[in-house]
Order: sequence, then C-alpha cells, then structure tokens
Amino acid sequence: MSEYVLEMTGVSKSFPGVKALDDVQLKLRPGKVHALMGENGAGKSTLMKCMFGIYKMDQGQILMDGQPVHIDDPMDALNKGIAMVHQELQPIPARTVGENIFLGRYPMKKALGFIPMVDHAKMYADTADLLKKVRMNFDPKQKVGELSVSQMQSVEIAKAVSANCRVLILDEPTSSLTANEVEALFRIINDLKAEGVAIVYISHKMDEILRIGDEVTIMRDGRYIGTWEASELTTDKIITLMVGRELTNLYPKRENVPGEVVFEVKDFTSINPRSFRNVSFQLRKGEILGVGGLVGAQRTELMEGLFGIRSHTTGQIFYKGKEIKVSRPKDAIDQGIAMLTEDRRGSGIMGVLSVADNISISSLNQYLDHGFFINGKKVEQLVQDNVRKMNIKTPSSKTLIKSLSGGNQQKVLVGRWLANNPDVLILDEPTRGIDVGAKYEIYCIIAELAREGKSIIMISSEMSELIGMSDRIMVMCDGRVTGFVEGSEATQENIMTYATQFA
Repeated sequence: MSEYVLEMTGVSKSFPGVKALDDVQLKLRPGKVHALMGENGAGKSTLMKCMFGIYKMDQGQILMDGQPVHIDDPMDALNKGIAMVHQELQPIPARTVGENIFLGRYPMKKALGFIPMVDHAKMYADTADLLKKVRMNFDPKQKVGELSVSQMQSVEIAKAVSANCRVLILDEPTSSLTANEVEALFRIINDLKAEGVAIVYISHKMDEILRIGDEVTIMRDGRYIGTWEASELTTDKIITLMVGRELTNLYPKRENVPGEVVFEVKDFTSINPRSFRNVSFQLRKGEILGVGGLVGAQRTELMEGLFGIRSHTTGQIFYKGKEIKVSRPKDAIDQGIAMLTEDRRGSGIMGVLSVADNISISSLNQYLDHGFFINGKKVEQLVQDNVRKMNIKTPSSKTLIKSLSGGNQQKVLVGRWLANNPDVLILDEPTRGIDVGAKYEIYCIIAELAREGKSIIMISSEMSELIGMSDRIMVMCDGRVTGFVEGSEATQENIMTYATQFA
C-alpha cells in the first residue's frame, strides 16, 4: 500500500490563450489536512477540478493507493471516494436541505412492489442523522433558498461529508462563515482526520492555514513551487513563496484628502423591522468610509437599501446638498452612485458573456450612434482602457469572464462601474476570496480612486482591512449604527466594542 491515498503527477492543462497548469504535482496522506495555496490564477481550483473530473487533464496521472485511476466526471469521482465543496456555491434554492444533500443519489424504494420512487422518509431521517453528526442545527425539510449564504455553505459541507469520502476538497470553505461556524467546521475536519480522510484545504486566510494545516503546497502561475510542513512556515514566508517577492506593506500609501460632504443619510429605516433602522451618516469627497460589524449587523442590507435594491419606510438621502429619491438601482446609477455587491457570482459577473460585455454592459447607452446603434470601436476602446487601468489579466477582451480568476473578475466589475464615472462607490466585501497579491492591487485601485476625489463606502469583515484602508470606520450592530472610529485611532478592540453593542 502507498503512503498516499491520492497522488497527482505531471499534471498540465491549457485553455485557449493560457496554460493553467504546467507539470503540477500533489500528494495527499490519509488523516492529514493538506493546504493548497497560491494567488488567484495560480491554478489551485483548476487542479482540483481535474482531480474531481470536471476538467480533463492534457497530461498527467492520478494514483489512488498507488494504483493509476481515470476519473471521467464528478459522479465517478464521488464513487471513487473524492468529494468537493466548491468556492462558488450552486445549491438548488427551491429544494429542501435533504434533497440538496442527496441530489443524484436519493435513497429509493419500490411502490406496489415494482415502481421505483424516492424514499423521502429515509432521506430525511438520514439527513437528520448527518446534520447531527456534523453539528448543524437545520430542519432537513427547510428550503435551501430560505437559508443564509453561510448556512448554504454549511449544507454543502454536510453534503460532501455524507458521501463517506476518502478525499475531501474544501475550496475557500470559510469565506462566508461566521466565527462560530468556522469553529464548527474545524471540529468536523478534526473528526474526519481521525477517520483517516485526506483533506485538501484551499484558503487565503493565513491564520487558518497555520492552525488547521498539516502540510502546505504552494503554486504560482500554474506551476508547482513546493511542499512544506505547516509547522515550518510563517505568514511572511507563505506570502513570499506565493507571490515570488516580499510584500513589505499589505496596504498602499494613501494620498487622498477628504473634503466637503457629498453624500448624507438621515434616519434611514428598512421596511423590514428586523433590518437596518434609524441610520444616519455622512460621506466626504475623496473619503474611504469603512463599514464594520459582525455577520447579521445588516451592513449589506443597508447599502442595498441606499442603492434601491431594498425598500425603506423613512429616511432621507442627500447627494451634493440636494435630497434625492432612490427607489430602484437605476435611480442611484443616474445620480452617480455605483455598488459592487458581495456575491460576485450571484449578482456580479455574467459568466456566459465576455470580459468586454461585462465591462461595457452598464454604459452602452453612452456609446450609441444616432440613438440606436452601438459604436463598437468606442466600446472596445473603453474595454481596453479598463483592462489596462485595472491590470486585468485576460487572454483577450473576448474571453468569457467565468474563466478568469476571482481577483480578475473583481477588477472587471470595478471597471464596469468606473465606466459610468460615478462619484460614490459602494464596495461590499471587495476582496472576499481574493489572494494577497490581488488584494493589494484592489487596494491600490481604491486608494487611487479616493485620491482622484471619488467617495468610497467599503464594507469589510476583515478587521485589518478596515483599519488599513479606512479614513473613518462606521460600526453597526443589529441594524443600528453604534459608533464611528477615526482611521488613525482604529483598533480591533474599539471596533469590536461597537460591533457587540446590542440594544
């Protein structure tokens, strides 16, 4: 028997215009957490999709217990004991928790002795047992669409565990989880390790890697850099290996000088009594206003209300000294307000369209000849200008956006809004699921926009990001604004004090 439950050797994979993997290797030991790290675009997810049968390798071999295997598709991978929780969740919202967990492998029974049908009683009983095993308090019959993003991610983890896998791939599993849910996940991982399951753990969160990982493999630009014992590494060492250079400062020097008030909110209250209420704040020209708070603080809901996605009952919005009415997103866009949503896949990119389409879609009306015909040359110039300004890494503007890394997708979305030349940008978790190198590029873009006089509202769940990027920080708790902290005086302690100030 091999000491490895699974090995990948000599793996290469190309897409039109780009070589995603170049002679990559990965070796997984049973009962170990193997962290897979690298910048966005390093090839981590592509390698895992080759292992899981989503992509076909151009070259390379997969061994299980020392024997060569061929994986035809994800169902074949599951049958061979390989399960995967994807970074971008794809649940079926209209179906129940139990139906999502056992999708494609429902327990069956025969009615009248010969008609096959789903055994719902067994499915829900098995789901209840499974949820109890992984310490998740969900109703097996609840519709997944009624759950929060973090709860959906927990269901996906339970689904992977239910397959009794020998290899479990977790791609950014904590990106949408609360601190308590992260602890619950780590308990599940430790239970699986004790059962001999090999776990591939992809994350950009260094503290998690150093805490939960046993071994670390680092990739860069589609190539294998090396494998180390996690105990041998530090955060600085990992970053240097990932990006190929030392990052002496994680945040750029900011040269913005906040000016007069350009955006003001007074007594803003949601139509939902359990959401944001009595919110008031000011935003200055050239200011980066961070918005902090714990999960459930209603930060996203507030910003969606200001952008016209959610309804409100009372409150006023003032823009450049004049009251404006925002009842739908178009009203906000027409006033020069833009919003980058936190769900890049669900409400950001249009995956089946090209980079060019995704950048230009919100500003095509500015490039019409005679009011009817789109001027293709002007649109292409707009796209090329944004690709250059945002430093978007793409084979061409015609490349489908879904084939880009998460960091480059995010830069495309920023470019989309900048094409409208807004004065106020609302950025909801702008660096979620993005590696340290791409984060720095996003930070530089934000800092440059503020220097140019753009006003930025930035929601972030990362304390260091709030402190490192904000001129001021507005903290929310349970739908209310509980305090403001000057950026120069911000600490994790005073932010958390406000973030836990329940009524």
